[in-house]
Amino acid sequence: MLLKLISRQRHHHKPPPTTTTTTLFSRHLTQTHFEPDPPFTPIPKPTQNKQTHKPITITNKQPNNNTFPIKSNLPFDFKYSYSETNPSVHPIGFRETPKFSPFGPGRLDRKWTGTEALLQQDVDIEKVDQERNNILGEPLDEDEVLDLVERYRHGDCSRQINLGKGGVTHNMIDDIHNHWKKAEAVRIKCLGVPTLDMDNVCFHLEDKSGGKIIYRQINILLLYRGRNYDPKTRPVIPLMLWKPYPPIYPKLIKNVADGLTFEETKEMRNRGLNSPPIIKLTRNGVYVNVVEKVREAFETKEVLRIDCVHVGMSDCKRIAVKLRDLVPCVPILYKDEQIIIWRGKKTM
Repeated sequence: MLLKLISRQRHHHKPPPTTTTTTLFSRHLTQTHFEPDPPFTPIPKPTQNKQTHKPITITNKQPNNNTFPIKSNLPFDFKYSYSETNPSVHPIGFRETPKFSPFGPGRLDRKWTGTEALLQQDVDIEKVDQERNNILGEPLDEDEVLDLVERYRHGDCSRQINLGKGGVTHNMIDDIHNHWKKAEAVRIKCLGVPTLDMDNVCFHLEDKSGGKIIYRQINILLLYRGRNYDPKTRPVIPLMLWKPYPPIYPKLIKNVADGLTFEETKEMRNRGLNSPPIIKLTRNGVYVNVVEKVREAFETKEVLRIDCVHVGMSDCKRIAVKLRDLVPCVPILYKDEQIIIWRGKKTM
């Protein structure tokens, strides 16, 4: 009887399990003492307000008919390069059909002939010159020129355009006008083949942009925009979207030079290859004094060799064409990046 009572008391007074107190204590700690870490806090999803959404309306956008074709009043034919093309030499073939205009299909109101986009109307030269003179205004005095030169002639000038072997290109004219929006002058650094004839570069920069060169030091130029220049009335310059393939021109070096026989031409080439070079040119260098040195050397020598190692064969051909027209002389060979030129027969 006593054993039954003890078993009943144990059964009615059983203590609560320890797991319940532990669980309650852990929940209490997580809710009070441990706050969420900001980097790992979940981002609440934004609530969508259905009333703020506007209904989608489909509208038929009509193209602006005044955008294309682009019309430009610039009084000259558009070419890829103005200073590195000779209008007297006509191509004998094209590497692509002339219908592929670098300005894009239907974007320009001028016809592309394969080398240039022709001007559609006649040009009144006197009117063009008068408009340019009105933009330039009165000539700058000495103090104004010195002030502009001091501001823009340094190498760390932010208003600089690099002129490479392409010379004065069409898109460069647009770059010049973009600089003229916030600067009175732009610094132009010339390198490569165009530096053989800096006078030609200066002429085309002034003629195509309408500005005035106020500073010239070896291969550094400063192009002034003019006193009355207004960026809002700048000319419309359609950009070339890609570089056109150069056409095929007549062969520069003939098998037999003009005025010589085959044996004499062969003997001249061997003499040139075995002679010391009068000058060594570097890639993208400054060739301002090359023409003068060649003329002086021709006073005592009949055949000359110009070392163009690392210049590139394409630049060698351009240099030979420039020397033929500027010296003048007769290129008779370019081999292993060496240019052999003959002064020609002197006419007394």
